[in-house]
Amino acid sequence: QVQLVESGGGLVQAGGSLRLSCAASGTIYGLYSMGWYRQAPGKQRELVATFTVVGSINYADSVKGRFTISRDNVRNTVFLQMDSLKPEDTAVYYCNLQRRTSPVRDYWGQGTQVTVSS
Repeated sequence: QVQLVESGGGLVQAGGSLRLSCAASGTIYGLYSMGWYRQAPGKQRELVATFTVVGSINYADSVKGRFTISRDNVRNTVFLQMDSLKPEDTAVYYCNLQRRTSPVRDYWGQGTQVTVSS
């Protein structure tokens, strides 16, 4: 099993910054990806930024140039630096780890609220 713990959410004014952290623990081995998703009220969960299993990075178009994902492989930790925040970034942000087992397994953190005031 994998446990994911997020931190760093909060309330910030538009144009401000937040840095989210996600620490993974438990049984982690083999190929896996880690990244961030978000879900705003009334909307589906969407990808924000993620590392693929080969180390490339995918960003949602809406956050390109503003958000930066990084990681500490030794500590199985992923970060999301969010700059130039906009009210539309308001959502619950979830850390995700996808293990390339058979079948593929997804693990999710509890979520951390990010609220951006206009």
